[in-house]
Amino acid sequence: MRLVVTGGNGFIAGYLIPELLEHGHEVVAIDNFSKYGRVKKSFEDQPRFRLVEGDCKDVALMKELCADADQLVAGAAMIGGISYFHTLAYDLLAENERITAAAFDAAIWAHAERKLRKIVVLSSSMVFESATEFPTPEGAVRRSPPPMSTYGFQKLSTEYFTQGAHEQYGLPYTIVRPFNCVGVGERRALTDKEIYSGNVKLAMSHAVPDLAQKVLRGQDPLHILGDGKQVRHYTYGGDLARGIRLCIEKPEAENQDFNLSTDRSTSVLELAEAIWKQVQPEKPFRWVSDAPFKYDVQKRVPDCRKAEKLLGFRAETSLEQMLAEIIPWIRQQIDQGTI
Repeated sequence: MRLVVTGGNGFIAGYLIPELLEHGHEVVAIDNFSKYGRVKKSFEDQPRFRLVEGDCKDVALMKELCADADQLVAGAAMIGGISYFHTLAYDLLAENERITAAAFDAAIWAHAERKLRKIVVLSSSMVFESATEFPTPEGAVRRSPPPMSTYGFQKLSTEYFTQGAHEQYGLPYTIVRPFNCVGVGERRALTDKEIYSGNVKLAMSHAVPDLAQKVLRGQDPLHILGDGKQVRHYTYGGDLARGIRLCIEKPEAENQDFNLSTDRSTSVLELAEAIWKQVQPEKPFRWVSDAPFKYDVQKRVPDCRKAEKLLGFRAETSLEQMLAEIIPWIRQQIDQGTI
């Protein structure tokens, strides 16, 4: 299968593209390198992979890439940690709407005029920012109050783009909602504002890399945003990549939406202590609470049963396994000055 992946130099794509190549697919990725700059990937020399430097808002270019594609994976977006969507509230909304519209314009055309069979839309767990049902099933996205952050609202907008394209033009789709992707390869964005937590500058304002680098730098007591009771489902990038691949390959995924996540709930405080114990098990865990950001979702617990039933997908990597891989990588990035 020939696939076009937008945001092909991004964090999730760093897991997804090798997964697709390993399973025999051909991948054309497009990215403008605006977030991290040009980052060399290990799979770039593979014969079934091509990387195009370009703007995903360029509809003509997107049509050219989709002209002989079987599916379009719409993954490009301005995206970052909690500080990112507080400091860039308007840019996230406006730029991501332009990116989304261009992807759908190209997909609608390629489905009608060429052979494109489906668009796979990477949404976000942030569409459930205001949810009150826990665990939260896919259908709750239409029963819940709208997200409060512009980032969450725009991700919900991508799902309405999907609905509109399907209703008016018959474009088949699959909506994917990754939950708290964790892995190696993510760096500080070029546009990130410098924000400190205690005496340490935040890496990406994502919980795992930021807590890890603070512990590795010897912060004691450890500074935690909020009271630490916030609940998340930290899901390994490799597991998410497998889930997205199944959404691409399985006919059962057509015109469906899926929560892709581990079923394990972890509080921020539990995460912080797990990182602390992996880095310095001999020291007693000490922490203090800092004022949280405005949009600090207290509880995000997905219902994962639909993906397991229709796709046979379960996230299998434990938090401890993830940290064993990520913490050495964070240490290396600190040494290299990239975090």
